[in-house]
Amino acid sequence: MRLRSSQRETATSLMEVLIAVLLLAVFAASIFELNGVCLRYIDATKESVAALESVHDRCEVFRNIAFTDLTTASYIQTLLATPANGSDFCKKATEVVKISAYPTANGVTQFTRTPAGTVAKNSTATDLGKTLVQVDVSTIWNMTLGGRARSEETSTIISNGSKK
Repeated sequence: MRLRSSQRETATSLMEVLIAVLLLAVFAASIFELNGVCLRYIDATKESVAALESVHDRCEVFRNIAFTDLTTASYIQTLLATPANGSDFCKKATEVVKISAYPTANGVTQFTRTPAGTVAKNSTATDLGKTLVQVDVSTIWNMTLGGRARSEETSTIISNGSKK
C-alpha cells in the first residue's frame, strides 16, 4: 500500500511550543501583577474609609459632651488620650483637633494626638465664648500605596444649648 504524497504529517515545532509557553507566562505574570495593584488600591480605599470614620467618631464624641467640657482644655486633652475608635487605623494616624469661638475666633485651642498616643496642646485660645464653638477634626496618615501623606478633615459648629 502506498501513501499519497498530498497527505503530509504535520507537527508543532519546538520553537512554536516555546513561544506559546513564553506568551502564557507573560500573560499569567501580568494578571498576577494586576491583581496585586487592585489589592493595593483596595487597601488604600479601606484606609480612606477608616480615616473618614475616625473623624466622624471624634466629632460625635464632641457633639455629645457638655459645652463646658468642650471648652475646657484639660478635659479635651484627657479625652483625646484614647483613639476615636478601636480600629487598627487609629493606631497609625495623627489626629489634630482645633477648637475656636464662632463666628469670631479669639485664638485657637489646638491638640495633636500622635500614633504613639501622646497628646500635645499646641495652642490655647484667649476665649472660646459661651454660645458657639467651631470644632475642626483632621486625621493625617501615610498611605500604604505609595507612602504619600493623606488627610481627612471636617468642621462642625456646636452650640451651648439644651440636649433633648
